[in-house]
Amino acid sequence: MAWQYSDKTKILFMNAVNGNDKSHFGEIEDADGVGEHGSIACGDAMRFYFKVKKGATPLEDKIIAAKYSTFGCTSAIASSEALCEIIEKGDYTPIEALKIRNEDIVQFLEGLPSQKIHCSVMGAEALEAAVANWAERRGVDLEAMGIKLGLKEDEGSRLVCTCFNVTEAELKRRIVELNLHTIEDVIGALKAGGACGACQHAPGGIQDLLDERWGVQSEETTQNTATPKLSPFQLAKKIEAVIEKEVRPMLADDNGDVEIIDIKENLVYVTLTGACATCPGASGTIQYVIEKKLRENVDDSLRVIQV
Repeated sequence: MAWQYSDKTKILFMNAVNGNDKSHFGEIEDADGVGEHGSIACGDAMRFYFKVKKGATPLEDKIIAAKYSTFGCTSAIASSEALCEIIEKGDYTPIEALKIRNEDIVQFLEGLPSQKIHCSVMGAEALEAAVANWAERRGVDLEAMGIKLGLKEDEGSRLVCTCFNVTEAELKRRIVELNLHTIEDVIGALKAGGACGACQHAPGGIQDLLDERWGVQSEETTQNTATPKLSPFQLAKKIEAVIEKEVRPMLADDNGDVEIIDIKENLVYVTLTGACATCPGASGTIQYVIEKKLRENVDDSLRVIQV
C-alpha cells in the first residue's frame, strides 16, 4: 500500500536506499554506544550506533557520529536517518540526547502518516538503549543521576500485546508521554493492538490501561465500542485484500489497474492505471466498481476518491 509522505521523508529514504554519501545507514565498528529496538518478526527492527569524542569526564563526552541499521518500511528508514541528523547537528552529549523525543523526529520529517508514528518511537527507544550501553561502558550511574530509562521499567513487565511484544510498563509510559486517549491512538503510535486485536478489550488490556489513566468511558461510549472498530492498520489490510481479490481481476480484463495512494479515515485515495487511466468511464469505475466492492466487503461508509 502507498502512503503519503513529505518531501523530506522521501529524500532521506532515497538517500539511504541509494547508498548516498549523506546517508547514515551502516555500522560503527568501534561504537561507544549500541542499542536495539523492535523485532523483525514484528515488521520493524533497528540497531543504533554512536561514536563520542571523549571529554575530561564521561559526562562531557560529545556524540560526533551516529549510524543505524534498520529493517522496516519507508517511515522506519527515514525516521532513523532523521534521528542521526538531529543528533549530529545538535552537538549532544549522550545524556542530552535522551531529551530527543519521537515528536522531534516527526517534526524533522515534516510529518508522518498517523499509521506510521510507531516508526519514530522505535528510533527514540533504540537511542535510549544505546545511551544505556554507553553509560555501562563509561561507568556512569544513570539512576544515581535521577535518570530512569523506560527500558528498565519494561524488564519483567507483563506482556499486553503479544503480536508486537509491548509490555504494560511501555504502554503506561507511552500513553502519558504521547497523550494517547484511544485504542486507535495506541495502534498508530506503538502498533500494539493493531494485528489480532485480542489485547484491545481483554482484561488488563489496552482499553483498561487507557481507562486507568484517563478515566472510565461513559456508558454510551462503552456501548459504541462493544463491537471494536477496525484499527487503521486492520482497515488498510482489509481494503488491500478486497482490491487485490475483487477489484484488480475485473480491471485486468480491460487491461487496467488501480493503485492505492492513501487512506484517511473513511476516504480511500486511488489512481487508475493502464487502460483505465484514459477510459471515458473512469468515474463510473471508481463509483460502481471500486467503491461498491469496498462498501460491500469492508465498510459501507467508505468513499473512493480518484487523484
